[in-house]
Amino acid sequence: MDSKPGTVHDVKAQVSDEALVAKRRGQIIASAVELFSHQGFYRTTIQDVAKKAGVSAGLIYQYVTDKEDVLLLALLSVLESYKQEIPAALEGLSDPLERFVAAIRAYCRVVDQRREATVLAYRSTKSLPDDRRQLIKDCEIETNGMIAACLANCIKAGLMRDVNVELVTYQLVTFAHSWALKHWRLKELCDLEQYIAEGLDFFAQALLTPKGRRQWEALSTTTIC
Repeated sequence: MDSKPGTVHDVKAQVSDEALVAKRRGQIIASAVELFSHQGFYRTTIQDVAKKAGVSAGLIYQYVTDKEDVLLLALLSVLESYKQEIPAALEGLSDPLERFVAAIRAYCRVVDQRREATVLAYRSTKSLPDDRRQLIKDCEIETNGMIAACLANCIKAGLMRDVNVELVTYQLVTFAHSWALKHWRLKELCDLEQYIAEGLDFFAQALLTPKGRRQWEALSTTTIC
């Protein structure tokens, strides 16, 4: 990441006040995600985003160079949320199984808070050029690494059986993303907390060792349920 004020990766701003840049970009991203989601990336113009955000198009160009910058920032903002929320959820926890549960819960809650942006990532990442798609992929691998570490520590502690950690991590991440991708139906079947609990139990039954099951049963009365 570039250390210059107002620069996120290769997205540059003409404004040097970092707090103002973060505030304005947050405002721009929120409006853009809604428009990109409802009418598509290609049909949405900077003028549309400006109108939705209640600012001028000229002001937007002080914080981004083009519409592609806005899409990149929107997708990166979700990944940055994982980087913030998962470590926060793990703070103070030492037990591997508790950390695993906390990480999955935090990931799912970010997905719930950023449902439109999560769906947008699946739909519109292909609209970015190769170098920026690679940036998104690299950030995804980094955030997935936090889930993978929790899973690996459960295996190391003898709480879960030895599995392909990266493969199972993607299965867990896909489970979380499905809350956004299929929210139109899932919201009629359960709320977020029920969805997480059912999913955690499903993966636990597939992964836990006898030692892990005993600990899971103890946790089920507090942390999990």
